Amino acid sequence: MAEFVRDVMTPGVVAVRPDASVVEAAQLMRTQNIGDVVVADGQEVVGMLTDRDITVRAVADGTDPQTVSAGAVCTPDPLVVAPDDPVSAAVALMREHAVRRLPVVEDGMPVGMVSLGDLAEAEDPGSALAAISRAEPDTRGGA
Repeated sequence: MAEFVRDVMTPGVVAVRPDASVVEAAQLMRTQNIGDVVVADGQEVVGMLTDRDITVRAVADGTDPQTVSAGAVCTPDPLVVAPDDPVSAAVALMREHAVRRLPVVEDGMPVGMVSLGDLAEAEDPGSALAAISRAEPDTRGGA
């Protein structure tokens, strides 16, 4: 297995400001074919917003996604790792807190993301999870 988070992370991060609308965040997720964005205020990561957060914390509550902010429905103070952290530390955090992805943060700013799929590809490239992670997203709108 790779030694450091930087060796397995997906570099670059898609982020929104806390005051961005949920619609803006959802449109960004759609254009980038991703299911989450980092919420950052320009100085630090303040949350993670997933497609599930939008569905459960905004749409299901009947709030107007045009007016509710990403900061209002995101998961605040997310767990993060640094590029120089051992991969084993990222695995332990994911396991202990049952999360599928962690922002990789350096000097307070997001520089990448490490996911279960990234770890699967590094540890066992022939696994089903690694193959699913490499596959292009199905944009037909199904599950």
